[in-house]
This record gives sequence, C-alpha cells and structure tokens, in this order.
Amino acid sequence: MATYEEMSLRVRLFMKGYPFKRFKIDPVPVAPFDKSLSKARVALVTSAGFHTPEQPGFDQGISMGDASFREIPGHIDVQILLESHNSSSFDHAGIEADKNLALPVDRFRELEAEGAIGELNHRHFSFMGSILNPRRLIKETAPQVARSLRADKVDAVLLTPV
Repeated sequence: MATYEEMSLRVRLFMKGYPFKRFKIDPVPVAPFDKSLSKARVALVTSAGFHTPEQPGFDQGISMGDASFREIPGHIDVQILLESHNSSSFDHAGIEADKNLALPVDRFRELEAEGAIGELNHRHFSFMGSILNPRRLIKETAPQVARSLRADKVDAVLLTPV
C-alpha cells in the first residue's frame, strides 16, 4: 500500500478534495462467527471491477460510480476475468498479471483441498471500487449480494477492497 507521500500530485489533490461521507448503519450488520473455518462455506467479494467475458463491464459513464455487481461463477478460471475498474489511483499491472491478487479463488481452492476451509461457495461477487456516492450500493446492491450469500448458506466472506 502506497503512503500518501508516494501518491502522484494528481491523486493527492483528488484526495484533498474528495467528498468523504459518513453513512451510519444502525445496527451494524455483523454476526458472531461461531463455526470452525474447516467446516465453513466461504465466498469472496471484491471491488476490483471484475466481470466474465460474457458479462458487460462496469459503466464508466456513471460519474459517481457504478454501484452494480457481477456474479462470478465459482468454477471459473480466474485469469480470464476482465477488469473494468476505472481508478487510476493504483497500478493495474499486478492484477492484470494475476487476478488472484484481487479475487483469490485459486488460493481458496487450495485451502479447500487442504481442509482449511469447509468449502468454497459456488459463486462470488465483484463490485466496482471508487464509488463516490455509495448510497445505492448501501441501500440496494450490497443488500442484494448479502441476501444471495445468505441464501447460499455462506458462513464467511473474504472482502478484497481494491
């Protein structure tokens, strides 16, 4: 992770003028984890803006950010995923070289094979990062994904923010 001083002048100026907002969610939607990971069903959620070749990319034309999501099949070869993250605040070369940096499906398949986790869910989810107005994300799309994960009986989710 870059320090503030390592960021380009353009990014530092953007951050200085960024309209940070606080959204109070009460009660905070958390649940105690009372299951062994070796028996848990795990899903992955990323903000890398990944989508399959068959799915549309995230809409770069939405000025405050595309709050939609893409369902990523659990059996997919993660390297074929396409990235449509619009942020220039990070070097995309690492993710392009290995998509597991942002959606570690292959690493979690290894954990499943070793018995470290019970099982990997049959689907995962990708959002677009850099959403300047997260109201729709908070009110609509994130709850939709949460309902899907609950329907899948997922016990734990690894969030990989990009």
